[in-house]
Order: sequence, then C-alpha cells, then structure tokens
Amino acid sequence: MTRSAEDLAKAYFATGAVEELPSGHFIHGAFVPGSFGDMLESYDPGLGRAFASFSAGNADDIAKAVESAEKGLAVWRDTPPAKRCQILNRAAALIRERGEYLAFVETLDSGKTLVEARGDVQSCARFFEYYAGVADKLQGSSIPLGPGLTSWTEREPVGITAHIIPWNYPTSTFARGIAPALAAGCAVVAKPAETTPFTALILAQWLHEAGVPAGVLNVVTGLGQDAGAPLVRHPSIAHVTFTGSVATGVGVMQAAAPNVTRLTLELGGKSPLIALADCDLDRAVDGALWAIFSNAGQICSAGSRLVVERSIHDELLEKLIAKARALKLGHGLSTADVGAINSKLHLSRIAGHVDAARARGCRIVTGGQAAVDPETGAGWFFEPTIIDDVATTDPAIQEEIFGPVLAVQVVDNEDEAIAIANATEYGLVAGIYTRDVGKALRLARSIDAGQVTVNDYWAGGIEVPFGGNRKSGFGREKGLEGIDAYTRTKAITIRH
Repeated sequence: MTRSAEDLAKAYFATGAVEELPSGHFIHGAFVPGSFGDMLESYDPGLGRAFASFSAGNADDIAKAVESAEKGLAVWRDTPPAKRCQILNRAAALIRERGEYLAFVETLDSGKTLVEARGDVQSCARFFEYYAGVADKLQGSSIPLGPGLTSWTEREPVGITAHIIPWNYPTSTFARGIAPALAAGCAVVAKPAETTPFTALILAQWLHEAGVPAGVLNVVTGLGQDAGAPLVRHPSIAHVTFTGSVATGVGVMQAAAPNVTRLTLELGGKSPLIALADCDLDRAVDGALWAIFSNAGQICSAGSRLVVERSIHDELLEKLIAKARALKLGHGLSTADVGAINSKLHLSRIAGHVDAARARGCRIVTGGQAAVDPETGAGWFFEPTIIDDVATTDPAIQEEIFGPVLAVQVVDNEDEAIAIANATEYGLVAGIYTRDVGKALRLARSIDAGQVTVNDYWAGGIEVPFGGNRKSGFGREKGLEGIDAYTRTKAITIRH
C-alpha cells in the first residue's frame, strides 16, 4: 500500500529528506550519471531551501540521449499500435496507483498546493489514457483517382521529438506532449525545467516499467543553455514542443530553423476574463478569483485581466477583494489556499512588476507585497494582488507578470470589451461571463484566442484543443488535434 502525501510530508518535515528521489539522467531505460558529474540543487519554494540535487546535463548527455532515442525509435515505430495502447494504459494505471508520491514530489518541487498537485497527477494519468485510445486509430484515407490507379495515405511518426517542459506544471505538461508522441510511435528526449526536475525522471522510470522499451523515452536534466539548447539544435530531432516565455520561444525557433525542425510553441498569455453586466455576479467573482490565484498565478492561461462592465464594477470588485484577502498563503504541503512562487528569482520579477506599477500611480487595492509562510517565516510568496482600473497601454496590462496579480479594466459595453480583450500581443485564452448566449457567441467569435470559455473559466479538459495565437505561440495540444504534431502524412499511389 502506497503512503499518502500527508505521511510523506510528515517524514520530510521531520528529516528534511525525500525518499527514493531519482539520481542522474534517464537514458536507455536506466538512471545514469551525467557526463562530468556536475550537480545542481533543487529548492523547496515553500521553505526557500535546497532539499535535493540532480545532474547538470550538457551537450554530451543530450547526444547520448538522442543516440538512445534513435535505437528506441527503430523498435517503437514498428510496435503494433494496439500494443502501444496497452502499454500507455498500463502507465496510466501505475500513475494512479502511485500518484500520492508524485503529487508530494510535485508540491515540494514546484511550490504549488497539494490539492493542485493531486489534480495535475490525475490529469497526467488521463493524458496517457486518452492518447492510448488514439494510438490504434491513426488511420489514413483512400483517394479516388479513377481506374488503373490506387492511392492512399498513411500517418507515420515524425521521428524523435524534443520536449522542453516548464516549471509551473511539470507533471501534466510532461504528459500533455509526451503521451501523444508515444501514442504516435515517436521516441522522445525530454528536458524538464531546472527548478522542477524530478517528476519527469520519475514518470520516465514508471513508463519504462509499464513496458515502454529502452530508448523510447529519455530525460536529461540541467540548465536551459547547457542541455535545452543543444537538444533543440540537434539535427536528429524532428519536432520540438516548447512551453515558456516569448523570448525563449523565439530563441527556440531560431535554433531549430537550420534543421527545418517542426515546432509546437505555447508561449504564455495575458488572458481576459470578461464580466458583462448581466452575468451571475457570484459565479464571475469565483471564476476571476481562481483564474488568477490558482497556482499563485503561475499559469500561462491565467485570467490575469478582469474586463468588467462599469455598472457592476464596484459590487464585483468588493466581493473579489474580500475573497482575495481571505486566501491563506502557506507551504504547499500544509492546508494553504495559495502556495509559493517557484523560485526566488521569479519572486523578484513579480515584485518588480508590482513595484513599477505602484510607482506609475496604479491603484493597488489589495496585496502588492512579497511575503513568507506565516507559520514558518520562510519561503517565497507573493500576496494575492489586484490593481484596479488600469489603462490599456499600461505594462500591467500588456506584459505577462506570471504571478498572483490581477489587472482590472473597466468598459461600458460589449464592443468595448471585445476591443480591450484583443488589445495585447497575446491570444491564448479568454473567459466570458454572461447570461445571454447570443452575447457569449458574439464575443467568443470576435476575440482572438485559441480557447474561449463561457461561465466557467477553466471549462474543458484533456479532450479540448489548447494553444495560442499571435505571441501566445502556434500549434495545438490536447484533444485529437494534439497528436497531429507527432505524425506526418505519406501518400502512396500505384498504377496497375
């Protein structure tokens, strides 16, 4: 019987150590030390201290992982799709069975709450289940060319795929890209973020236990410039899936260009949550609260802008401020509502954004300060923050803060709401709160975003395609469209 995350947390707080953390990179079905033996420290954001170390990978480690993937690809692409389906379902079952350990490690590594980490683990398992069901349904089609010719298409794996995994959702984002890649018959080399290295290593081992052959899934840890960059540049990589900042995404595109490597880029957003005057006010308040304060606002698709009609602004904001002030900060393994900021560096970036807004004269109606865990006096935290009635041109509207900071914009009608919603460089997600279905559809079709929800900001799930427009990136993950990036179409024609 597996231990609960709460029991694991008790042991961690008593000893400061974590049981059974992996060591080294995962290459060709085993953990192996780095080429030069260099190590990096991983920090517990809730306490602001290191709790473990991991290998600092480099170009040599990437080369070994890609060589392993080339061998794995030769086996995996010819594995019958029904067999791949069985293996991925077995992996999902293992993840559910051992999920408490994974949730514990994710909480410790990322800083988020245990409730959020448990949700991520369930999403991870669901990704593997969902794409297991797709593996044996990647059918081609016949093309009618007339007598004497037979023509058809086949969908085949693109080859070796590289996955640069972000630190805000290290478990679920791992699965979001790697599950469809494996279902399609690709081999994988993954590089998790240097602040959250462990869940990718754990999952790679579990997938191997479930039956994924050696070499099919490899994980190299380390810094972006040392391990991520050579991975993206490697000529044997057929596709790169990257989640991160716009600036880094541009660098990834440039690095991949000489090899004409395919890309899926998810580069963040400044997503609007629109509350029209006829909305269910309490539902809109709750939606806005968790759209920005879930995972301490460290979400690419966070509802970081509240666009509200003037007639309900005062009442909505009063309710929202009260709920924001009631949120409890604390270590993710406690009973906190909002967990830690992932790193000291990122905390300083958030504070810098808010300090600059304050200096410009923006009205901060609640929060606005870095904080610590009130129980321990330690850790990297930022108060749930709301900045009211912000001008569209202000940096608090135009720049992604990636923290628990909500900027409020006031409009007088739905046409103005549409214009405001589209007034940034991003186009990832938008939420609409209204009782009028006609208004909802008009706004949904007019807003430039890859995903729009109505009366539930986080509506949708694994089955719904996700991705952005403009500087939010391109390509779609999740849903049936999520596997398209990992297949290519071959046409075969016979004259007879």
